[in-house]
Amino acid sequence: MVTALLGKKLGMTRIFTDDGRWISVTVLEAGPCTVTQVKTEASDGYDAVQLGFDTVKESRLSQPEKGHQAKAGATPKRQLREVPPAPDADLSDLKPGAEVRVDIFAPGDLVDIAGTTKGKGFAGVQKRHGFKGGPATHGSNLHRAPGSIGQSADPSKVIKGKRMPGRMGRVRRTVQNIEVVRVDPEKNLLVVRGAVPGANGGYVEVKKCLKGSK
Repeated sequence: MVTALLGKKLGMTRIFTDDGRWISVTVLEAGPCTVTQVKTEASDGYDAVQLGFDTVKESRLSQPEKGHQAKAGATPKRQLREVPPAPDADLSDLKPGAEVRVDIFAPGDLVDIAGTTKGKGFAGVQKRHGFKGGPATHGSNLHRAPGSIGQSADPSKVIKGKRMPGRMGRVRRTVQNIEVVRVDPEKNLLVVRGAVPGANGGYVEVKKCLKGSK
């Protein structure tokens, strides 16, 4: 009925396959998630399931957040996010307070994982965009600067989207078609192949693949 989970990135390691090869994997703490709200076409104009993850002290929540989660009979959760239900799912059977666990996934499944990338702070064009830079020899006044950024009288402005220095990282990114290698329902662990956006301890959203294998 629910095809997605909220989780946390624990880190990367490697595991050995049955034929002796090793592969790089990312270990995720996926769920358990509590259903805090069920939205339907009749009541809200669209179908969605709101999940809560990561128990937090009640003092960390605002009064509206406390009331919203208490109405669902859920313990205070740090993360709330809406996820789409499974196609043709009957949401009338899903009630607030229900628990969604990692066993909705199985080894061999393909998933899409969204997370927030690592923040790098303010960066120049060489680090941020991979610019080559100017001559490194003496006499050059252009080493790491971007160079010309616009035109003169026409259009006499910097074109929107110009690659320039600025804040690097800390944006939401999604990796697709990631293979599930192992599932540990007892420890709520999901082991997926390859890398996942974000730093260790960062929150992620895992949902069943939309596009399928390439």
